[in-house]
Amino acid sequence: MKIRFLLDENLTTRLKTAALRFNSEIDILRVGDLNAPQLGTLDPDILRYLELSQRLLITDNRTSMPEHLEAHWANHGKIWGLLWVRPKTSIGELAEELFLIWETTEAEEWIDKLDWIPFKRKGRSAIGIFYEGAFLPHQNLTTR
Repeated sequence: MKIRFLLDENLTTRLKTAALRFNSEIDILRVGDLNAPQLGTLDPDILRYLELSQRLLITDNRTSMPEHLEAHWANHGKIWGLLWVRPKTSIGELAEELFLIWETTEAEEWIDKLDWIPFKRKGRSAIGIFYEGAFLPHQNLTTR
């Protein structure tokens, strides 16, 4: 199944636009969009939405989300992946990462997986650049 993304409300709406420029078929919503959680939705409700909607979360929330994620897992919940945005990452870089993830992986590969984007790479960001090791963007993930 193709990955479906949810952008945290703290991320700019321009990221969604930039990702769709790579491929207009990418299924990407942002908190506050129609058919997505409303702006101001609490983290535990976002996690339940992610589980039900089978969406991978892109967020820069490293303050409250880890604690809520642990509670979600403790209650036997699951997520369809969570990617934390590295500080000082450009919108273009993030959009490219989302496109590469969407293009090269399946949603099921991300269940209960966490990672940072952009991924650590050899060389600069560009379509077709190889990741360290194989072209598997989430090979060194931390899971619960």
